[in-house]
Amino acid sequence: MKAGVLMVQGCTSDAGKSTLVAGLCRWLHRRGVAVAPFKPQNMALNSAVTVDGGEIGRAQAVQAQAAGVPPHTDFNPVLLKPNSDTGAQVIVHGHAIGNMEAQHYHDYKRIAMEAVLASHHRLTSQYEAVIVEGAGSPAEINLRDRDIANMGYAEAVDCPVVLIADIDRGGVFAHLVGTLALLSESERRRVAGFVINRFRGDIALLQPGLDWLIQETGKPVLGVLPYLHGLQLEAEDALPRDTPHKNDIRLRVVVPALPRISNHTDFDVLRAHPQVDLRFVGPDEAPPACDLIVLPGTKSTRADLAWLREHGWTQSITRHLRYGGKVMGICGGFQMLGCFVHDPQGVEGEPGSSEGLGWLEMETTLERRKQLRRVGGKLVLGEARVSGYEIHCGVSRGAALNQPSSLLDGGVPDGALSPDGQVMGSYVHGLFDEPQALSALLAWAGLRDASSIDMAALREASIERLADAIERHLDTHALRRLLQGDAGDMACAP
Repeated sequence: MKAGVLMVQGCTSDAGKSTLVAGLCRWLHRRGVAVAPFKPQNMALNSAVTVDGGEIGRAQAVQAQAAGVPPHTDFNPVLLKPNSDTGAQVIVHGHAIGNMEAQHYHDYKRIAMEAVLASHHRLTSQYEAVIVEGAGSPAEINLRDRDIANMGYAEAVDCPVVLIADIDRGGVFAHLVGTLALLSESERRRVAGFVINRFRGDIALLQPGLDWLIQETGKPVLGVLPYLHGLQLEAEDALPRDTPHKNDIRLRVVVPALPRISNHTDFDVLRAHPQVDLRFVGPDEAPPACDLIVLPGTKSTRADLAWLREHGWTQSITRHLRYGGKVMGICGGFQMLGCFVHDPQGVEGEPGSSEGLGWLEMETTLERRKQLRRVGGKLVLGEARVSGYEIHCGVSRGAALNQPSSLLDGGVPDGALSPDGQVMGSYVHGLFDEPQALSALLAWAGLRDASSIDMAALREASIERLADAIERHLDTHALRRLLQGDAGDMACAP
């Protein structure tokens, strides 16, 4: 029997598509349904390594967790990782095929759709249900031609669509009605109903608007989801909007918000820790006094290294280390801490070399072959268990690597720790996630006897909260009918 397919599209970016898909996957998984998440095309710099050795968007890895299945490249067959304002690395079925400018990729979409449909057919033959996430908004009329991310996909596979809008942004009814107005007639018929997200207040005050929406569009409101504060789910791409309030801050961590920052989900556990104040510092902000500076991953190491220099970070780091602070680099940030970054083949931009920050005695050469692997091992600090994944094109060499920061399984060295113990680097994403590793790294940074926090348990609890909200606030009977292919009775008489 072929799987039921239901697609979630949003009126805007960050409307809640990723979280709704995760919640729907867990809701179905609870009921014993074999379900898979799917995002035909994703543009994101937060990614994860799959069990089949490829790369997908980080949000799809979270959705796989919600569905109770290991992450697979079929869950996100096309991933775009921007490396400039007009270009991106194109990843198909988990592996990079090259860099493309926007117009080149637009021409390539016909081929990309073949990859999307191949993954769709494999998933629908293996699972009972597939919950699909759109990208951005289907009303972006400049992107309608050859669309593979939203209605282009939905029309190709003939699946119903649920449209979600974020009421916390304001203008929710304009978003929903305006989006419908910009769709073609066949696409409007495909929209089976609405979900309103992030509502807070008295639902009775919203009811007149819901009644008007149903009357105006002839489509049902499938539910209103409340604003779920404190969800610990990895973001698809955008930096976090909210800053958690904390009463017992004992360690301050600063991360430069690089223009091409990637995998900033590495810091989710620090944002969640009750004793840690973590701040992303943008281009117009002076780095505040702190205990630890972390240089994050980046899609464009040399360009972001130049950005650091342009915005005074070289002097800030020098002053920070002089007064006893600690500095860490992860992936691209680790490469920046060396003496040089070479890109002879133009992997990330124009061929050439850039002088590094010089805090670790090593050089990095970028190569076309990307290293993708899930890893485990132990930190040198206290032999604490660490696990995560590597996604990088660079190969580092030099004396600094003789004093690694971790020994991965099989005795493979990773990263570097400076002789004075002040500077550390690693290629491992997810370095802070294991409770033992988190405690050891916080102690190194200056916070001893830190409160224990288990990020995996927090994420699991957040997914459960999402599924609870879906059961409580959405019309699950209607959702089941949609998955069974019965959309004919979903329209409401205007």
